[in-house]
Amino acid sequence: MSQVVAINGSPRMEKGITAPLLASFTQGMADAGANVELYYASALKVTPCSCGQMMCWYRTPGECCFRDDMQMLHSRLRTADILVLATPVYIPLPGAMQDVINRLCPLVEPLLETRHGRTRVRFRDDVHIRKIVLVSTGGWWERANFDTVVRIVEELAENNGVEFAGAVLRPHAFLMEEAGELTPDVRGVLQAARQAGRELITEGAMRQETLEMISRPLVSEAELRTWYNRLL
Repeated sequence: MSQVVAINGSPRMEKGITAPLLASFTQGMADAGANVELYYASALKVTPCSCGQMMCWYRTPGECCFRDDMQMLHSRLRTADILVLATPVYIPLPGAMQDVINRLCPLVEPLLETRHGRTRVRFRDDVHIRKIVLVSTGGWWERANFDTVVRIVEELAENNGVEFAGAVLRPHAFLMEEAGELTPDVRGVLQAARQAGRELITEGAMRQETLEMISRPLVSEAELRTWYNRLL
């Protein structure tokens, strides 16, 4: 059975629009037999990393000098096969999500090597993560608005010697809701997100056509720009 840890970085936690997209995706993983644990970055007590001496690498290998909820999360991540990072697009990430990512450093072995022309490291031997996947929502029309966030997660996977398993992206995601309720035409988006989760577990990868369905336009770019500009 695949063990999955999902971290929702939205400051609005279960009330944010990232939550239903992530819920559908992880439900698909559970449908396929995975065991999924969900954490909210904003609900965790996480001290921002400020240890420039890299104590978790050299003085107390594998152990952070700060004592907070990251010790619990480190323990869960060591046994996870797949890490799901879910976040809305900020500039580029919500602060709590960035703090969690920065505090993953104790899970990394400080043995530098060159891979494809870049200095890289690897997760420690007791960390079972083999895939990292991104689930993200954004407010603008085009998928290119996700490029920076996607690259952050790609780099996290590449730096630590594991597979970047892809990105589940929902642009102009606020249109998924109206008066606090999911809109009828978003049903297909959530069904596709659930399918992507099943595919990742059963096939080892998400199909491109499934990801395209999740990201499909809900309105034209011109309509969305007009809507935004009317708010000025």
